[in-house]
Amino acid sequence: MEMSFEVRFCETDALQHVSNTALVSWFEAARDPIFRMFTPTMDLQNWPLILASYKVDFLAQIFYGKTVTVKTFISRLGNSAFDVYQELWQDGNLCSTGITTMVHFDYKQQRSAPIPDDIKATLQAHFKALPND
Repeated sequence: MEMSFEVRFCETDALQHVSNTALVSWFEAARDPIFRMFTPTMDLQNWPLILASYKVDFLAQIFYGKTVTVKTFISRLGNSAFDVYQELWQDGNLCSTGITTMVHFDYKQQRSAPIPDDIKATLQAHFKALPND
């Protein structure tokens, strides 16, 4: 899955490159197709996911005035949790990577719940093995 963003002026910092906080927003926006796998209508009253953790690695500077592209994959798929691996590219350069752990969650019971088989199969179609896995 890929999603591109135009770097906005307000996303730059005093060092004249993109602020590290912008990447977290882009990564979250690029997870939208995954959210829709669980909730096609994006109904927040019946939201089935929680974010358990995320990690972002900054590999190269990102600059204003150039498009960035986020590539999104599934790198781990468990019974109720999964990892979303994302790469941020600009001008053919890998600038950042991120891993977000998401949990399928039953808010009424306040506990994790198994990912339905049909959704699991859709997630599996976007699987990318990472080095050291």
